[in-house]
Amino acid sequence: MYIKRSLLLSILLSLAFLTHAQSVATISGYLKDAAGNPVPGASVKLQHHNTNAIADEKGYFRIASAPPGKHTLHITAVGFQKITHELNLKAGANQVVNLTLEQSVNDIEAVSVIGRSTVKEVGRQAYNVTAIDAKKLYNSTLDLSHALDRVSGIRVREDGGLGSRMNFSLNGFSGRQVKIFLDGVPMDNFGSSFQLNNIPINLAERVEVYKGVVPIWLGSDALGGAINIVTSNKQHSYLDVSYSYGSFNTHRSTINAGYTAKSGFTVQLNAFQNYSDNNYRVRVNVADLVTGEYYPRQWVRRFHDTYHNETVIANVGVVGKKYADKLLFGITMGKSYSELQTGARMVSVFGDIHNRGTIVMPSVKYQVKNIFVKGLDFSLTGNYNLGSEQQIDTVNRRYNWFRQHVPNNGAERNRTMYKFNNNNGIGTANLSYKLNERHSFALNDVYTTFNRKGKDPLYPNDEKYDHPKTVRKNVIGLGYKYDYNEKWNTSLFVKNYSQHVSFAESFNPTGNWGDVAYRKLNNDINKWGYGIATTYFVMPALQLKSSFEKSYRLPEAEELFGDVIGNLDGAPDLKPETSNNFNFGVSYQARIAAAHRLSVDANFLYRDAKDFIRPRLNANQTKQVNGNEAAVTNAGFDAEVRYSFKQLFTAGVNMTCQNLRNQTKFEDGQKNVSPLYRDRIPNMPYLFGNADASLFFKNVLKKGNSLTLGYNFLYVHEYYLSWPGQAEVKLTIPRQFCQDVNIVYSLANGRYNVALECKNLVDNKLYDNFSLQKPGRAFYGKFRYFISK
Repeated sequence: MYIKRSLLLSILLSLAFLTHAQSVATISGYLKDAAGNPVPGASVKLQHHNTNAIADEKGYFRIASAPPGKHTLHITAVGFQKITHELNLKAGANQVVNLTLEQSVNDIEAVSVIGRSTVKEVGRQAYNVTAIDAKKLYNSTLDLSHALDRVSGIRVREDGGLGSRMNFSLNGFSGRQVKIFLDGVPMDNFGSSFQLNNIPINLAERVEVYKGVVPIWLGSDALGGAINIVTSNKQHSYLDVSYSYGSFNTHRSTINAGYTAKSGFTVQLNAFQNYSDNNYRVRVNVADLVTGEYYPRQWVRRFHDTYHNETVIANVGVVGKKYADKLLFGITMGKSYSELQTGARMVSVFGDIHNRGTIVMPSVKYQVKNIFVKGLDFSLTGNYNLGSEQQIDTVNRRYNWFRQHVPNNGAERNRTMYKFNNNNGIGTANLSYKLNERHSFALNDVYTTFNRKGKDPLYPNDEKYDHPKTVRKNVIGLGYKYDYNEKWNTSLFVKNYSQHVSFAESFNPTGNWGDVAYRKLNNDINKWGYGIATTYFVMPALQLKSSFEKSYRLPEAEELFGDVIGNLDGAPDLKPETSNNFNFGVSYQARIAAAHRLSVDANFLYRDAKDFIRPRLNANQTKQVNGNEAAVTNAGFDAEVRYSFKQLFTAGVNMTCQNLRNQTKFEDGQKNVSPLYRDRIPNMPYLFGNADASLFFKNVLKKGNSLTLGYNFLYVHEYYLSWPGQAEVKLTIPRQFCQDVNIVYSLANGRYNVALECKNLVDNKLYDNFSLQKPGRAFYGKFRYFISK
């Protein structure tokens, strides 16, 4: 009903805007330097109005829905002097402005922000935010998750190779504690066919990482931070096609295309495909299923781990209209197939279990600026996933790593062909109002639904599939921002979190063996959170940031009911977790003469969490299950230093240290101090970092051709697999490091691109969740073609 109401509201608002919206003008043009070269990334802002644009790689910018009358245009760019331009806009007209920017060697405020967002305003926020310029990685074979794995404070942990189950950690918070957004819309309902570790980097224009406190316009209940994937918003025609092939029979391809007519009609298409056998070698202990003989530390190949997915995202609509800056109707369609090789640990081996998933998700996006009054902006999005998930486990076998098998009571783990739909949808609404240059307000609402329904053809009359598994969640936030001047601004916000959960619990009504009945239960939650974020520029190159938030994170549907198709059991009794988050950041950007640039960023954090949700092994150690820890604290920091010399060389290093401690002094029903009190939280890396370096050569062999040599180093310190005080022999995941190298040759100013990569150069053993081994040394090649008009 909410989705229907949202769509109806969108239609009514569209009609209202058509009737009442004032006549507006459009401003567009090209920005170039004295030599006639385009100035990409320049910021173009209309004075006294919440209206701005960013120049693309051709220096082109466009501002739609500008109010008529006399205005002043402010243009700023890294390394160039700030300029202003007077305009007299007429209603319904398109004002063309072509300007030349003069270089500025001494403009300290325009120092390049190496490794952060190209949009200057992102770095000037009061929030601890880092951004990846995804365009610089388009020639690599990285997906979004592995690109993020190189950011300080982030660890991406996987069960195995391409398409495996992934766990995302940001400053000690992991899994669903960190929210993932696509253009500001939560990705909670995208299903297994559309996840960070199967989305190519080419889909994004940049990726913003908010550490700790999250802006109010990114709604939902993020506890420890958020990732916002920003896709291309270019209003011109382009085609970007790539294909890569590599070790383990891995194939990856992408197509990104867009067309925008002068009338504002626009079409966008994103498609990608991934395939891999994932048959890399692992070192394991094996027992012969026939003779019982034990073979320790054997090198074997994974034999049941094939993965493939295909996804298409299409949008059609209009941009730059009086009634809508953007109105797009879209559809996301895809499917995935994955074979399950292991359980939660390598001792569980499977040879036939596999999963299938689909995504069929219609969507609508609506944005309009200066609705009714100047400075009032509105946006509305809605999507509903009609896709399905299924796990198939019907083979009466038990396997070992030698591919031997023996009979096993009807299935490998749990005989099933259960197919289900989560029937989940998301509606978001944003209303922002800029009263004047100093005061602005924002109202955000995010509503999500979940209603799992399914059947198992093997057990068509099983009553447990008829019981409710529903979740309705709403998060509404109100924010206020005060911009005192260019040096200082502060944001305040308050949030309300509400959730309704319906489920059924089994019990034995008579006490007789095998007698099972179900009782329906409801769980309602309502919480309030609040926060503040402030920033101050001590000098143009030195920025201080500080923020605090009392945040809540409501249990997700998969945590409550399990994911069914993977290695996660449900825990319907999970409580919401809460945390008092303190953040302090320092950012220093410096230009040393004209050739050298230095960037230093440091973030300090403290988390005081209650009812902390974390994964652990279930009773038979074949799956994971989530549980609440009464109290957990985390004190830590992350820092990054980057250096560049002209356009020839760049290098950087980052390090993260986090100290997650169990602060539960007394377990339930116990009077003695818990032996785990103040122990470090297990199976959580606490010291890790990255280093990278790149060399750039221009006009190699021919003018317009370039060559790039790259190197990346990952280090993870050893950490405990289980509680350090729980056993005499402490199980640890050993210290590890990984080195990647790459070479990219671009022809015709980037139209044709060829890349070669070697990952895990020295073939080290790499581990993640509960010692699950990841791929060894691998080689990949990629070809990419790009054209833009």
